[in-house]
Amino acid sequence: MKTGTRPDIAVTTPKAKLRLSAQDVLSDYRLAVRSRAASELSRREVLVGNAPFGISGEGKEVAQLGMARAFRPGDWRSGYYRDQTFMFAVGLADLSQYFAQLYADPDVVRDPNSAGRQMLSHFATRTLDERGRWKDLLTAGQSASELSPVGAQMPRSVGLAWASRLYRESPAARAVARGFSRGGEEVCFATIGNAGTSEGVFWESLNAAGVLQIPLVISVWDDGYGISVPNEFQTTKGSISAVLEGFRREDGGTGVDLYTVKGHDYVACCDVYQLAADRARREHIPAVIHVTEMTQPQGHSTSGSHERYKSKERLRFEIEFDPIRRMREWIIREEIEDVATLDELERELRTEVERTREEAWDAYQAPIRAEREQALAIVEAVAADAQADLDAVLEELRSAEPPSRRLIASTARRALVALRGRDGSARDELAAFVESYAKRNDELFNSHLYSRSAESPLRIGAVAPVYPGDADAVDGRMVLLRCFDANLARDPRILILGEDVGKLGDVNLVFEGLQAKHGEQRVIDTGIREATILGQGIGAALRGLRPVVDIQYVDYLLYALELASDDLATLHWRTRGGQKAPVLIRTKGHRLQGIWHTGSPMATIISSLRGLHVAVPRDMTRAAGLYNTLLRGDDPALLIEVLSGYRLKERLPENVGEFTIPLGVTETIRGGSDVTLVTYGALCRIAMEATADLASVGIETEVVDVQTLLPFDRDHSIAESVEKTGALLVVDEDVPGGASAYIVREVVETQGAIDHLDVGPRTLTAAPNRVAVGNDGDYFSKPNREDIFEAVYAIMRERRPDDFPPIMPERRS
Repeated sequence: MKTGTRPDIAVTTPKAKLRLSAQDVLSDYRLAVRSRAASELSRREVLVGNAPFGISGEGKEVAQLGMARAFRPGDWRSGYYRDQTFMFAVGLADLSQYFAQLYADPDVVRDPNSAGRQMLSHFATRTLDERGRWKDLLTAGQSASELSPVGAQMPRSVGLAWASRLYRESPAARAVARGFSRGGEEVCFATIGNAGTSEGVFWESLNAAGVLQIPLVISVWDDGYGISVPNEFQTTKGSISAVLEGFRREDGGTGVDLYTVKGHDYVACCDVYQLAADRARREHIPAVIHVTEMTQPQGHSTSGSHERYKSKERLRFEIEFDPIRRMREWIIREEIEDVATLDELERELRTEVERTREEAWDAYQAPIRAEREQALAIVEAVAADAQADLDAVLEELRSAEPPSRRLIASTARRALVALRGRDGSARDELAAFVESYAKRNDELFNSHLYSRSAESPLRIGAVAPVYPGDADAVDGRMVLLRCFDANLARDPRILILGEDVGKLGDVNLVFEGLQAKHGEQRVIDTGIREATILGQGIGAALRGLRPVVDIQYVDYLLYALELASDDLATLHWRTRGGQKAPVLIRTKGHRLQGIWHTGSPMATIISSLRGLHVAVPRDMTRAAGLYNTLLRGDDPALLIEVLSGYRLKERLPENVGEFTIPLGVTETIRGGSDVTLVTYGALCRIAMEATADLASVGIETEVVDVQTLLPFDRDHSIAESVEKTGALLVVDEDVPGGASAYIVREVVETQGAIDHLDVGPRTLTAAPNRVAVGNDGDYFSKPNREDIFEAVYAIMRERRPDDFPPIMPERRS
């Protein structure tokens, strides 16, 4: 490529004194041109039907070049779907990977970001090796896996930056910093659109960053709109930097450094990012960089045209203030390069990008075309062998362009249906192909919801609690206290954070004295801000630590549910095993008093948190055993303690920090031959009281504690119980049709217990409303001892009415 660059030209930024050679400038310009060409091609590919959706970072190129100049190995990016230029500039992505993601290529080598599971421009580095073990995260910069929900990246950005503070200040964290931190000097670069700053999680995250004083540099890409809605409808005063003045850090106090820079001013962007990043790296002072006068020359995405909502004046602005155009004009003005050379450079770069796109398309299509040929050969052979009319299926399979795996699977399955009832080796070959192809694609698209590593908690077996002969009965909370104490001493990666867990030691005194013993960086008080408490945990876990995130009550988990569901629960899956964040969420619920202290929204939890393990122990000893299991594994999890159980007496195991309870293993806590009663949590104790009453009238009820809802009864022990009893009652504190419906489906359908039932399965649940304060509200709104007695008795009366007369007098007509 011809160039006339003058080697003696260099640019020095005014404040940071960053020196940029002509070669540096031209290298950045090449990146910007390539990135813009990729954006334009991605839109074209969507419009012609080759790609499902396009969203990219055109108009943001120059500011991202400035940000890239401040990025160092070990730093983290936590952004949103506009940052392709930055990713190219720091070497964490390339054009071939970009186009592979555009086409949703499920090959993890071609698309290491998500293996075709995420939309275009959703980037992620692979922090784990093929066996799920941590790589050295300091050899290069890292990018947390992207999220589409607006602002959802902000809470975990706080955690990523907070981890640097822990690695700098905590002796325990420093002891395990190898491969994760160099003395806490790593900066997290978070990015968000101007409209995204209207989200509550942005404000919660910014407040947390200002309180914590962490190396977080937040870029606000301001192109004047949130899709079609302009700034004046998004932000007070129409400017996020104007609104943030109250957050500005003053000497000696907490707060945030604030900067404003124009997104088309290359030198100024390089200057500002160097200043902000250096101070964040050195002093752990967070910064917000409001990047103004940005453009979006193709509109928000391929789903619509910005000409529909932008004025003619604004559209002219999009052209005049295009950052690449402005950078080109500056290069010519500074005599770094001439017009003719830049014209030639741009033509060659665009040709190069188009060639890369073609190669990515061919690489994506090659295995699909080979699979189509395989399917065609099999279907043609079976059609000839069985003398079946499969011409329509064959024509569809042959002619479709471009072919897809969906098409191959669909046509092969329909061919198999057409051959139902016929025998022959060709049909058997087709059936084998359909089955193997389904498994192959299940691996491509559905695998890695949970860890497959040697540290998977599903690999941890049972270690029984050991009790000395004179074991004292203590308050249940003391069992947990000793468990957490032992785990903090065992593993320096473990830390506990949440509201009131530090000096107070938790509102139920489960952590009493642990902050004084283990330090303020291990048992950590936070503000009342559930989303960023969880975000701190996710970010710290992404950087190798093992946070226990305390959410005071399960009802308040709803404040963090979006983050738990969209980020934490999907992380391992959406990176196809490339990233993990083994956060353990600890909360409590079920039984006590008050509308928002008695929650059991279990159906909400198990439906939205697939990707987490969900444990529901009946007492604190079982909770301790499950904590010991989960803290030795590398999956995220949620454990819900029984809120009314902290003062109930339990024996204290001498191996309280070592005994383990396997996940997905039930416990039969009472044997019986008449009815199988399945429950969990606080209801186990109430069910046991009811079964004593039932035994007095000749009904022997088997009580099974499920212990974990995710996973659920991996051994199918409940179905074995139903085979013995012939009856099933699920007792649940969730609303009607909540977790009870999930349990019935697992037992009756998945485990096949329907074949053993001689009476229909029953559920006994809470009322559909919340619970009024006071003991009376609890009694009348949630299953009680008498409810359980009557539900089991009704099952027995249906089976043997002569042996079990009605409890209530029968009404006379």
